[in-house]
Amino acid sequence: VRSKKKCGCTRALLRTGVCGCCGALRPRYKRLVDNIFPEDPEDGLVKANMEKLTFYALSAPEKLDRIGAYLSERLSRDVARHRYGYVCIAMEALDQLLMACHCQSINLFVESFLEMVRKLLKSDKPSLQILGTNSFVKFANIEEDTPSYHRSYDDFVSHFSEMCHSSYEDPDIRTKIRMAGIKGLQGVVRKTVNDELQANIWDPQHMDKIVPSLLFNLQSGERTESRSPSPLQATEKEKESPVELTERCFRELLGRAAYGNIKNAVTPVLMHLDNHSLWEGKTFAVRCFKIIMYSIQSQHSHLVIQQLLGHLDANSKNSATVRAGIVEVLLEAAAIAASGSVGPTVLEVFNTLLRQLRLSVDYELTGCYDGSANIGTKIIKAHEERQLQEAVIRTIGSFANTLPTYQRSEVMLFIMGKIPVPGVHPALSSTCSGPEGTRMIQIMLLKSLVQVTAGFDTTNMLTALPSSFLEPLLSLSLTDDPEIRLLVLQILLSLIDRHNNVPKFLNVSIISDISVLKLKVDKCSRQDNLFMKKHGQQLYRHIYLGCKEESSSRRHYEALFALLGLLSMELANEEVVVDLIRLALALQDLALSTDEALPAFNRCAIHAVAAAYLNLICQLTTVPAFCQHIHEVIEFRQKESPYLLPEGVFIENPKLPSSLDKVEGDVLFLQSKITEVLGGSGYNTERLATPYVPQPTDEDRLSKRKSIVETISLQGEVESRNSPEKEERTPAEAITFETLKNAIVDSVGMEEQERERRRQVVEKFQKAPFEEIAAHCGARATLLQSKLNQIFEITIRPPPSPSGTISSGYGPSQSRSVPIYEMKFPDLCVY
Repeated sequence: VRSKKKCGCTRALLRTGVCGCCGALRPRYKRLVDNIFPEDPEDGLVKANMEKLTFYALSAPEKLDRIGAYLSERLSRDVARHRYGYVCIAMEALDQLLMACHCQSINLFVESFLEMVRKLLKSDKPSLQILGTNSFVKFANIEEDTPSYHRSYDDFVSHFSEMCHSSYEDPDIRTKIRMAGIKGLQGVVRKTVNDELQANIWDPQHMDKIVPSLLFNLQSGERTESRSPSPLQATEKEKESPVELTERCFRELLGRAAYGNIKNAVTPVLMHLDNHSLWEGKTFAVRCFKIIMYSIQSQHSHLVIQQLLGHLDANSKNSATVRAGIVEVLLEAAAIAASGSVGPTVLEVFNTLLRQLRLSVDYELTGCYDGSANIGTKIIKAHEERQLQEAVIRTIGSFANTLPTYQRSEVMLFIMGKIPVPGVHPALSSTCSGPEGTRMIQIMLLKSLVQVTAGFDTTNMLTALPSSFLEPLLSLSLTDDPEIRLLVLQILLSLIDRHNNVPKFLNVSIISDISVLKLKVDKCSRQDNLFMKKHGQQLYRHIYLGCKEESSSRRHYEALFALLGLLSMELANEEVVVDLIRLALALQDLALSTDEALPAFNRCAIHAVAAAYLNLICQLTTVPAFCQHIHEVIEFRQKESPYLLPEGVFIENPKLPSSLDKVEGDVLFLQSKITEVLGGSGYNTERLATPYVPQPTDEDRLSKRKSIVETISLQGEVESRNSPEKEERTPAEAITFETLKNAIVDSVGMEEQERERRRQVVEKFQKAPFEEIAAHCGARATLLQSKLNQIFEITIRPPPSPSGTISSGYGPSQSRSVPIYEMKFPDLCVY
């Protein structure tokens, strides 16, 4: 009866709406949650009741999920009713519970928390979006004890990225929304980057949202340069700006990237710069990649560089300004990756840059991107292509400076293999036709070599200048183009100069005391001696031929003098010194020669170079009599012929005579006098007395330097040697000591006779009637044809085989002529 009365009373109370006694029937966690909300939301969270709720949650962790669900229910109701004060109290309570409760049951509570954050982010109120973001950031900084298997943050990436692009009308509120979005992305990265059970944040679907959002805010700032690798010294006011916050977030993202994630992080950067045409300005693109290079791990630098190279290839038909922007970024990236981490594919880097250089040359010459005229809207501007070419060359040099010496040598050989050298390296396939394309490619690649060899330091010249590099390089010095010859000289100077002596030689002058130059000299090593024995004559020959070129300018002669000085300082032994003195005297003879149609400037410049070098070498040898003779000639020239000295030639407006026919007597250096004075000091007098004559090589045949007159002269020499009058073989002359002695003594006279004979032959072909020359050449052609017929007879019908004769059983033995390729030689003849 009592129970029935009690139940009836309860039902009556419920019917009348009196709930005062029903509070005890509600679950305790709900009562504790309700108690933290005050009657007036402006009073804020009831702290005493919040402490009770926190204690209850710690004592009964299995109730956390219910607490979270109930708080989420109340928050949803308050958001719908626009009671934003209670919304803030609910989020504050959730934050405190998250910070206090680290247990295995927190996962279900987090689900309720994240659901509440999503509701706030979906709200149209900026204040609620910022509130939800701040709560999420606090949650992201919590290190959970147990992994989460089913939690997803994909929608948070979308919401935060959308906030980063906010276009709210009020600029202050817009700034706050964007900063909240940046902080939210930073929280997502922190929460997911190290959790292997989460969806990979480095997937393109996430990176394509995160990275452009950061770059959008980074671009909105008015900063021109990234101040330092890490902006830790920024003031509090700067830290509050979206640009500073974005940069810190971007650096943190890249700093967490592993080897396999670099590509996914950098690709959106490239796409963003493409879509917004940011390569052309260069400033923002360079700033972005400075941040990237400083933030990633140093061993991953080459991955970024390879992506930039691939992007450059992908834009090979884009405008020159876009390609130049990518190349400038490459230049900055290479400067930062100065630790040599260009990666295992070093030559691939240079191959890509050289390919772009060749394409730019083709575009400049053809005026189109594919060799046809159907491009239409894209107009190629020559000056933009030249700017791109200079940028590529600078980038090649920057890359080379990050490499060790052995790899730089490989790069030098690689670039040399790309240069079209007639007869040595054939011209590479190119869309441009004609010699102008080949010339431009040669110049561009030689400029690249100048950048690569700048600052090159090696102790062994045999490895620095191997034959595979030196021979094609010297072949280029035989061309008619003065720019190419000057670039070749610059490369040689960079490679030979190991003590930074070149700046002291570039100003050609007569110095009475060379000690003021403070030249650095080391003892010539064994490797240097071997190098000069192998390549010395080639270097002498090209110095001689370089002085002989009519198109050589002041800069050429200054570089040639510097090369002579470097050989004396870096690679000189006694034999080299003798050869260099002979070369200087041969240059003087070249300037005096009437056979060479050299202008007055060239003759005076050659005299000046020879005088300056002999003044240098006489002080290096420290032979008093040698120095006295050189100084006497120089003093006489200063009085009588100042135009034969550097101070009178290598000036802006030199006063040169119309002809140099009267250069003789005391103004000339005498080979006999120099031989006499140096012979007394132990130098090889026989070698000194022998005039230097450059030996002809295959390069003469490959080069285009010879004029028509020189060719006719050469033909005349061949004809005179093969004339019918001399066809009868004279008996061999007995060679005795007297014969050799006479040959040495009369060598100068013989040279004069030979020179006179050559002059007569040239004069004959210049002044004789055409009919006489034609008849002469016809007779020579007949003689040549007869000689060829004799050679063909010997080749087609070789002599009898050493294998013997053929004998048959029914007839006499017959001699058989076996072709050369079928001959069987005895074993002793086979090597």
